[in-house]
Amino acid sequence: MVLAVGSPFQIVRTTGIYVDGGSAEVTSIGEMLAALIRRPTGFPVAVSPIGTQSAGSIILRLAPDRAALGDEGYELKVTSDSVSLVANRPAGLFRGIQTIRQLLPPDIESEMGLERYDWSIPALSIADKPRFAYRGAMLDVSRHFFTVREVEQYLDVLALYKLNVLHLHLSDDQGWRIQIDSRPKLTAMGSLTQVGGGPGGFYTKQDYQDILRYAQARYILIVPEIDMPSHINAALIGYPELACSARPPALYTGTDVGWSSLCVDKEETYDFVDDVIRELSAMTPGPYFHIGGDEVKTLTPEQYVKFIERVQTIVNKYGKKMIGWEEITKAHLNPTTIAHQWKSDSATAAVAYGSKLILSPAPKVYLDMKYTPATELGQHWAAYVEVRDSYDWDPATYMKGVTERDIFGVEAPIWSETLRNITAVEYLAIPRLPAVAEVAWTPQAVRNWESFRTRIVTHQQRWNYLGINFYRSPQLPW
Repeated sequence: MVLAVGSPFQIVRTTGIYVDGGSAEVTSIGEMLAALIRRPTGFPVAVSPIGTQSAGSIILRLAPDRAALGDEGYELKVTSDSVSLVANRPAGLFRGIQTIRQLLPPDIESEMGLERYDWSIPALSIADKPRFAYRGAMLDVSRHFFTVREVEQYLDVLALYKLNVLHLHLSDDQGWRIQIDSRPKLTAMGSLTQVGGGPGGFYTKQDYQDILRYAQARYILIVPEIDMPSHINAALIGYPELACSARPPALYTGTDVGWSSLCVDKEETYDFVDDVIRELSAMTPGPYFHIGGDEVKTLTPEQYVKFIERVQTIVNKYGKKMIGWEEITKAHLNPTTIAHQWKSDSATAAVAYGSKLILSPAPKVYLDMKYTPATELGQHWAAYVEVRDSYDWDPATYMKGVTERDIFGVEAPIWSETLRNITAVEYLAIPRLPAVAEVAWTPQAVRNWESFRTRIVTHQQRWNYLGINFYRSPQLPW
């Protein structure tokens, strides 16, 4: 970002937004920005085609000649006369309006009209694009179930900080959370509880489509995960003939891991896996399917490898690229398969297959870790993770043998053993999630902890307006 010399741009009653007239997508993005401005200012802020603009305009334009910006980069120029936002693709315009949003006073987030006379954006010039293509967060809806509206609330936080993936952990020992028509017992019997008891729940196909549409409008990809061959107890309640677990399938409200398993030597198991992957892949427009694959304690190494390699084939058959937790590197991976690092450097084995890595190192970006021993929520098996821990690391040097070109992206998971609602999720996510978002977006050479800690505290008023719960870290200058 370069701050320009000159007066800021003032949003006033006559300010309009002008967009590429031939693009419904760009018009929709313009309307989202207009809605943000109308609510607190009371200004009409019309959205009109480019060509009719006058001084005092906000202009959103696609420029295919800016191919170097990629899918999500943008150029933003602010003068006293106008705001010009240019991108190669619509996603870049959407990321750019988040920057405009953050440059405006925090009152822009208010739901109520405010008699404020200084709705200004500082004069500046920005050419910006993300460091990594995949910048994600994961929400565990299996251990505790979250409603569609709660998922949408989390998507709003991701959008504000330019994250582009929400990985949904849809199944585990405690609950199966997605409707599968060919296997109705999954939800009829496997969705009825959660950690600590309670009603559990699941997403109908319509619910899932609602989440997808909400995410797509914010240029966020949904990556579904069905964890297998372990973490599978909830599925086995309705299909016990597929169980080779250390205990009989039954409703489960605890948190122990590794004891449940599919019978990987039964052909019927692969019929089941095929049904689930086929239906969920057909529901999900994105290119990825996460198969979990972690914490398997009841199979031999040979059984595990055989299972992962066969499931990889099934995922590819339905047009998806497989993602799996780092344990999948014990198998032979296709170059299109992505290994998801979380606890060790074993994920580096994927590089030998030409596969890319997603980095989610637990001591840095597992947002369910406590901040300090005094934190009421969360766990601490990996570490106590303060805000600086989540910010002050470089993915390209984190693991020996892994360079920038081997990394597909960075993801911040949040497991829900101790989290009963989205307010609890937000408390553990904010302000660590914005820290991870900056790690994933901004080149290492221009990142600076002192700069981040000063900037992020100015978001407190925004979070208050948006109703976002957050942790007042003593590392930040509130």
